[in-house]
This record gives sequence, structure tokens and C-alpha cells, in this order.
Amino acid sequence: MKIPFQQVDAFAGRPFTGNPAAVMPLEAWLDDATLQAIAAENNLAETAFIVPWAGDEADFELRWFTPAVEVALCGHATLATGHVLLSRNPASQRVRFMTRRAGPLEVARDGDRYRLALPAWEMAPKPLPDHAALLGGAPVETWWRDGGYALFRYGSAEEVTALEPDFRAMRPLGDILFIATAPGVETDIVSRVFAPGAAIDEDPVTGSAHCLLATYWAKQLGRDRFTAFQASARGGHIDVHLDGDRVLLGGSCVTVIEGVFTLS
Repeated sequence: MKIPFQQVDAFAGRPFTGNPAAVMPLEAWLDDATLQAIAAENNLAETAFIVPWAGDEADFELRWFTPAVEVALCGHATLATGHVLLSRNPASQRVRFMTRRAGPLEVARDGDRYRLALPAWEMAPKPLPDHAALLGGAPVETWWRDGGYALFRYGSAEEVTALEPDFRAMRPLGDILFIATAPGVETDIVSRVFAPGAAIDEDPVTGSAHCLLATYWAKQLGRDRFTAFQASARGGHIDVHLDGDRVLLGGSCVTVIEGVFTLS
């Protein structure tokens, strides 16, 4: 069995920046163990799998796997998948996805870029002293969303970029997304995102984290549009627009590898 394979740098204007994702279209779902094994073999933050959707409400069903687990939502791999499909169909203006735990998602053209529509997620303040100690620094606020999302607000961008989390101690906590954020310097906000329990110590650019960052910072900044920079080693810029119950993320993609995955 041969599966088409593309590796795409998402939220990237040039190769070697943004967040890489594998995009693999299937005619029908393989068993979960095989999907997980393929993602482990790819060894990227995310591998996105799609199959055609029979209903009118979407074009494809979409699922995402890290090397260790299936995740509820992945923004950058959704953007990468939209890039692959829209690049193949120049006349199409958008592509719609149905997902199992995040509902309907969409990638649309936006000039020479793309606009990714994700759900807007609210959080609640919650003391997280043990989590904060593993992340490091001195966050001034901590917030939590059920499902494993923890946000830590710091006083400055310098504090966020200086973090040296204890990944080894964080891994046994499971699939928790640690989001460190602060006001930005050249952008409105800055963030770093860590998911050691999902086999991703630091994620380069995380669309799903901005489902939470959008709702948090829109209130802090007093506006629904702002710019964001995820300050990983690769780095990535995102335009953020909180539009009701949706978060619209603007970004570009670059295809860096095309080939075939052979499954014997």
C-alpha cells in the first residue's frame, strides 16, 4: 500500500520556519494502531490524515496524531492540510473538515495566504503551583481548561523566552498543553508551548493554543484582532482575529517534501 505524503511548514513564509506537519490522504480509515505507527515513523509534531466526507457539511474528515497520541485538535496541521488541498485545486476558495472532537473546521484562501477557522475556547482561573514550578519562572496568572490546557501569563516576553521547563518531570502528567504567554515586543503577544506528555517537548507554532490565547488576550487588549509570535527556535507569526465563537488565524505555508509512504 502506498500513501501520498507531503511535509509542510505551516505558519511559515519560508522553509525551516514555522511548524512542520505531514499530510497523508487516505481512501478509507486504517486501524488506529497503524495510523499511530505511521505518525511515530514520521516523527513530526503532527501527522494529519484525511478521508473523503460523504455529507454536505464537510469535504473531508480529519484526524491528527503526534508520535505518541491522537489529539483533539491541531491547528498547524489543519492549515497544512488545507494548503495541500487548495494547492491542488486552484479554483477552490476553501476546504471544510469534520473532526471527531473539535467539530467543523475550515481553511480558506486569504490573498496569497490562508485563513484557518478554529473554535474559540474559554478558560477559568485556577491555581497551578505544581505545574508552574515545572514550567519555571514566576507566572502572574494561571488558567485552566478541562481537556488538558494550562495557560501561564508572565510579566514580560523576556521571561517567556528564558523558560527552561523540566520536561522529564512534566511527561508523567500526561497530555497537557502548557502555554506560556506575555505581552510581545514586535508583536502584540508572545508565547511558547510545551507538550512533553504528547512526546512534543516544545511545539514550534501551535494553532490550538491560540484558541485559548485569542479569548484571553482579546479581553486583556480590549480588541478582537492582534498579532502573535510563538518564540520557539523555528518561530512563527500568526494574525489572530476573535470572531464570535470562532478564532481566525492567518498564516502562510511552504511544502518542503513530497513523496510516497510505503506500507507493506
